[in-house]
Amino acid sequence: MRIGVPTEIKPDEYRVAITPAGVRELSAHGHEVLVQAGAGEGSAFADADFEQQGARIVPHAHDIFEAAELVLKVKEPQPVEVEMLHEGQTLFTYLHLAAEPDLARGLQESGATCIAYETVEDGAGNLPLLAPMSEVAGKIATQAGAFMLEKPLGGRGILLGGVPGVAAATVLVIGGGVVGMNAAFIAIGMQADVFVFDRSIDRLRELEVAFAGRASTVHSSTLAIEEMLPLADLVIGAVLVHGGRAPRVVMREQLKLMRKHAVLVDVSIDQGGCFETSRPTTHSDPTFEVDSITHYCVTNMPGAVPITSTYALTNATLPYVTSLAGRGVLGALEHDPGLKLGVNVAAGEIIHPAVAEALQGYALSAADSQLDPIPTASRD
Repeated sequence: MRIGVPTEIKPDEYRVAITPAGVRELSAHGHEVLVQAGAGEGSAFADADFEQQGARIVPHAHDIFEAAELVLKVKEPQPVEVEMLHEGQTLFTYLHLAAEPDLARGLQESGATCIAYETVEDGAGNLPLLAPMSEVAGKIATQAGAFMLEKPLGGRGILLGGVPGVAAATVLVIGGGVVGMNAAFIAIGMQADVFVFDRSIDRLRELEVAFAGRASTVHSSTLAIEEMLPLADLVIGAVLVHGGRAPRVVMREQLKLMRKHAVLVDVSIDQGGCFETSRPTTHSDPTFEVDSITHYCVTNMPGAVPITSTYALTNATLPYVTSLAGRGVLGALEHDPGLKLGVNVAAGEIIHPAVAEALQGYALSAADSQLDPIPTASRD
């Protein structure tokens, strides 16, 4: 199979969808790997590093999209990339379509089969391709929040861990999944006073053991969050619905309960955001204020640490890429039901149920599509 890896063009994105080690594995199995010139520079890979392992370096993204049967990316395709996708091609990347109706429609119109990292599941129902970036994002969320609490950055002017005789900051983590747990671990390590909210009692029990009593766990409800907001210096939103839009857990009217210049970090922003006042930001311009509350809503937090993130992501994705290349797309989807759950768009249709529900009224209907129906082998 011919596999193409374009340079990421989303603002402040430095990751790359394959490492030289991945090129070596695919080349050894007889696959042709095309890498766009400069694609690995942000992650400290020179073009020569890829060439030495069997890749062919091509100058332009157009060359990748025209020739590749399987396109590997990190972030969702930007408009100019969507225009280059075509029928019969497979895209494998993060998509987060629930909050992106225009992107979803563009992918439908392209005719490509689009597999989203974030909805691929393993045998236990976990999200193996989302988890590594969730770990990174959770840790960055606390680091970023601590930084934004500094007075020169517009924050309250409070040190997360305090000092002897001065109380530590209070950190609320809403959502006890992979992001929330990692955010809490960093906040605990920085000696903050940490509260983690989740609706699952079983998950709260697991977190109690993991935190060994160093953080408080709270059953999440609107009232429980409201009661804690007046005490919060930093609130990290880390809620997730598989494939769907993130639920809103803090509304604008509740911001008035908070201390002025407290910080909200919305890690759910890729899925539409879990704070009503959230809107996407970039690493170059990461924050904005609403009602004197600082909002940090960067949509690609792991992109700030591309060396760590690229290795973590590609360690997880490479077995799936190898399967797609070796078995063919339909064969790989039939072989692995969890990978089949990653199919978000195919033959002009939204395939994943949660994504379809989130995009109801925005995406093309099946009747609108001029493409042949999706083959049975790649339906959920």
